[in-house]
Amino acid sequence: MRTRTTTLAALALAAMLVAGTATAQARLPRDFFGVVPQTTLSAADTNRMRGGGLDVVRLPVFWSSVQPSPRSGYDWSEVDRVLATTARSRLDLLPFLYGTPGWLGRQTRMPVDSARQRREWQAFLTAAVERYGPGGQFWAEHGPASGDFVPPRPVRRWQVWNEPNFFYFATPVSPGRYARLLKLSHQAIVRTDPRAEVILGGLFGNPKERPPRAMDATDFLDRLYAVRGIKQSFDGVALHPYAASAAELRRLTEALRGVTVRNRDRRAGLYLTEVGWGSQRNPRRVAFEVGLREQARELRSAYGYLIGNRARLNLKQVHWFSWKDRRGACNFCDSVGLFRGGARFKPKPAWHAFVRIAR
Repeated sequence: MRTRTTTLAALALAAMLVAGTATAQARLPRDFFGVVPQTTLSAADTNRMRGGGLDVVRLPVFWSSVQPSPRSGYDWSEVDRVLATTARSRLDLLPFLYGTPGWLGRQTRMPVDSARQRREWQAFLTAAVERYGPGGQFWAEHGPASGDFVPPRPVRRWQVWNEPNFFYFATPVSPGRYARLLKLSHQAIVRTDPRAEVILGGLFGNPKERPPRAMDATDFLDRLYAVRGIKQSFDGVALHPYAASAAELRRLTEALRGVTVRNRDRRAGLYLTEVGWGSQRNPRRVAFEVGLREQARELRSAYGYLIGNRARLNLKQVHWFSWKDRRGACNFCDSVGLFRGGARFKPKPAWHAFVRIAR
């Protein structure tokens, strides 16, 4: 009798967990599941993304590529191509805008030092919103009568810079300098689209380097909040909680949310704009290269925690890095994909685990 009672209790607990997960997923925003590709996207890629439950593609928009010289004007051709492909697959786009062009300064040095830098940066952002925001030029060029129709999916969220607390993307690492960039960015974006949302550049959770080369995400955000009036310049906080395990991801996420709460900014949405583990087993080189099966295990554990706590965290989006493996791009880019590299689709166990969660 005791065995039968124990079995019934276990079944009841399992049913409660399934019901709880289903309820949590029913409350998810329609654009919750995102991905950060590091390879060129085809229609086959974006159709498979949509079929697997993905909602959003996070895309770098490099200022230095869009405007390679002061007299060249803006070349939006690559962004146009990606946006046409994602929109036709009913995917939204989250662009992050980054990279000072060489004719204006050093790529990783934020353009806040001179009046010209500030003016050119705001002009670049204005042009991006005018092209891809609601009623933008891109949508007019690809209307129903154009012969090259693209279903309108205007960009409403804009992410400013990338990992501003890490020397690879920002030199020097400075909350004060980033605050100046953020205020300039917010002015330009909402002046063009008053309903647009501005998201902080994804903060690297726990870099090994110390100031001025890097700063923990919590310290950086705390110092950013200390800048007078900064809360009015952004709508969401973003984190890149790369970690050896989902338990460590949880610690990093809770700590960053704690900073927003302590600074009386509960309304700020939380975005995890890069999350991932590698399918190679090489923890000496990269702590989150955990192995093929372990990649799927950590993915399931991380999404279980994030979905279950979404409302409390005010979590808006989670973006997996990355779609496919890519050799040579970085020291972990060759194994963090949901698919192996190459034109064909060779899914890993992590992809199958993701589809079961997202769908």
